[in-house]
Amino acid sequence: MGFDRVYIYDTTLRDGAQTSGVDFSPQDKISIAQELDQLGVDYIEGGWPGANPTDNSFFESLPQLTTARISAFGMTRRSGHSADNDPGLNAVMATKARVLCIVGKASAYHVDVALGIERVENLAMIKDSIAYAASKMDEVIFDAEHFFDGFKADPEFALACLNAATEGGARWVVLCDTNGGTLPFEIEAIVSQVCTIIPGPSIGIHCHDDTGNAVANSLSAVRAGARMVQGTINGLGERCGNASLISVIPSLMLKMGFETGVSRAGLKTLRQVSVALDERLNRSPNRHRPYVGDSAFAHKGGLHVSAIQKDPRSYEHIPPETVGNQRTILVSDQAGRSNLLAKFQDIGLHVDAKDPRLDVLLDTIKLNEMQGYAYDGAEASFEILARGLLADVPKYFQCTSYRVLNERRWLDGKTAINLTEATVKLAVDGGQVMTVAEGNGPVNALDAALRKALLPLYPSLDDLRLVDYKVRILTPGDATAAITRVIIESTDGSGRHWSTLGVSANVIDASFNALHDSIVFKLLRDGALKSHEN
Repeated sequence: MGFDRVYIYDTTLRDGAQTSGVDFSPQDKISIAQELDQLGVDYIEGGWPGANPTDNSFFESLPQLTTARISAFGMTRRSGHSADNDPGLNAVMATKARVLCIVGKASAYHVDVALGIERVENLAMIKDSIAYAASKMDEVIFDAEHFFDGFKADPEFALACLNAATEGGARWVVLCDTNGGTLPFEIEAIVSQVCTIIPGPSIGIHCHDDTGNAVANSLSAVRAGARMVQGTINGLGERCGNASLISVIPSLMLKMGFETGVSRAGLKTLRQVSVALDERLNRSPNRHRPYVGDSAFAHKGGLHVSAIQKDPRSYEHIPPETVGNQRTILVSDQAGRSNLLAKFQDIGLHVDAKDPRLDVLLDTIKLNEMQGYAYDGAEASFEILARGLLADVPKYFQCTSYRVLNERRWLDGKTAINLTEATVKLAVDGGQVMTVAEGNGPVNALDAALRKALLPLYPSLDDLRLVDYKVRILTPGDATAAITRVIIESTDGSGRHWSTLGVSANVIDASFNALHDSIVFKLLRDGALKSHEN
């Protein structure tokens, strides 16, 4: 296709804020803008000044950025008002942002039904608003709302809306698939037609993901000539979301040969940017997110792993480090010796390929997974299992017994409180320790009791945090007697994350086993000294 420049316009701070369950604070918006600037996007849409206190606060204290330009968002003047006398339009131009994105209808149906005005008046609203803004701002962008639906119903009017914007002085006219219902082949055909009238370097694309095609639609538009892509980090947005720039940017650069404002060094921070947003929103990152997810370069089948060791290109479309990710070799009941050897290399465990204990480990893994274990989602538990069979795992502590009591107490006949207490007895450091702790549930109480016993000997456990807890019912037909699998995700002050699991017919016992592995893995990684034999 040749080398060319595509501009990246991020709408996470506005479109992303419309995601169900997402509520950015002003500081969130500032921090996200700074991360986007470091990534190298060209434009950051900060929000709609005057629409809400959060956006107002952001525009009152805009962050200092290095490369990106902050854009304010607003709409065309109202019918019956002149542009210079429209309060809404003037409000969005009153900030320190020097770029303005103005949205207007580009569908005859929406003009007739939603606005209830004459079509000629809509064209005048677009042209007047753009011209007025262009006289005050450094750059004006026109978002043609419902363009693709409008074009399919009445192409003459949809194109007239774009012409009105360009005549008014818009630097970009952005074609919006607002309802997200257009497919890639339609996008490419329509954008190609538009580019015969308006030059491609003035055309942008803004896609919603209601058919799961927002990324494909964005790339199709670029293929047809568009040179700006609007989207959000991780595809945030109302309904099904917007085009994910986490997929768009590397696809443009690595697959289609385009230049963007993101450098190759910046591209290596892509995973970091994606994960940071999830962390800020207190969401677990999508393991299967293209390019940056934990599973994006994870290999499970033994045949695949054997090929990967010979030539990574055999089952990887790009080198994972290009986007800040890394290769992961999963271990499961589908694993072969090649999986194990590759995994051992990752964790620094040196084992001869002919060691007969490998067969014992493989058989153990397959037997455990028949019983409900899943080591491809709990690699820390796998490492403990493997080291236990093939090397020496220090005997940090041994639990001789534990007990959990849960009490529900009614204070006044109406108000109820739950109290949970855990008692653990450990053999540790040549002696016996018993501790009691309370928590807001059995797992929290057990965690507190274990740490209370172990912290005096292993102070590095102080920064251990449990960040996620998942329970899966493996045999739902057994009702309350079902086998459960618990997976716990943990982290510490170093930023490391690891997952451990436990399986049992007793959910508390499964939880304790996952907790035990989490603590042992933390001590292993910290290089804690082996406790005395008990």
